[in-house]
Amino acid sequence: MMSESFATAIEQVRRDWLGHVRAIHDDVSPSMLRRIAAMLDEDPDAYPRGTLLPPHWFSLFCCESARQAEIGTDGHPQPGVILPPIPLPRRMGAGRRVRIPGELRVGDALVKRAEVAAIEPKQARTGTICVLTMRHSYEINGTLVGIDEFDAIYREAVPPGTKSAVNPGTPAPADPAWSAKRHVSNALVFRYSAVTWNAHRIHYDADYARGEEGYPGIVQNGGLTMQLLLDAAIRQAPGLRLAGYTARLTRPIYVGAHITLAGTALRDGTMVAWVADEEGKLCAQIELDLA
Repeated sequence: MMSESFATAIEQVRRDWLGHVRAIHDDVSPSMLRRIAAMLDEDPDAYPRGTLLPPHWFSLFCCESARQAEIGTDGHPQPGVILPPIPLPRRMGAGRRVRIPGELRVGDALVKRAEVAAIEPKQARTGTICVLTMRHSYEINGTLVGIDEFDAIYREAVPPGTKSAVNPGTPAPADPAWSAKRHVSNALVFRYSAVTWNAHRIHYDADYARGEEGYPGIVQNGGLTMQLLLDAAIRQAPGLRLAGYTARLTRPIYVGAHITLAGTALRDGTMVAWVADEEGKLCAQIELDLA
């Protein structure tokens, strides 16, 4: 049951932070595109200045860059530096709702406006949680390129020596119109974390992931799961443009796993795609809007 002190603390955080907006500026530089393309196993020379990018790649830019002194023991920026000081120690991505009205080219000057859109405490099966929703609006010279509403779940600490509670999982759909296998290697997860400047230790420090957060091993970044699935799905719809998508993460994926990316056939501009782990359990699902 949610304690009174926790409810009071969250209410104070809501008063202080709801509606708070932070602007992050970035250049969509050829050098960064070389790194992104190589990380995604594409030709790093295929993105010279002026090249039109895949629509969903806008989220790989304008990453936060907290100073080293502001980084906490878990690798995240300390509470209150960039994100609200929610009084729960563990944070994981859960899902997002994305619209992509504009285009992004190599060489553009991009601005992300990060707004604290919602802070919702809840009582879940695994204990007290809090859902933080950030609304990220990306602009070029005042023109909107993309809007990404991202949900993160804050959770209680795991008692020392115990395992983190994990969704037992539901079976992934068994009749995909297309599918592809992918190996989640240590190098891939490391390179994605480097590209997105994500120092959360569960993505590279196995001892920390096991001993402090109760996972069986290094956890794949949820953003990488969505990136791989979107890239695979879009290849099934040549000639069409991604206008938006909704996504949810349902089960962790660990480094070393062999996952299956799969989806339905395109129907009336919509495709549903998903990720299954080696047990056939659903780990992520995305509904794409293509036009």
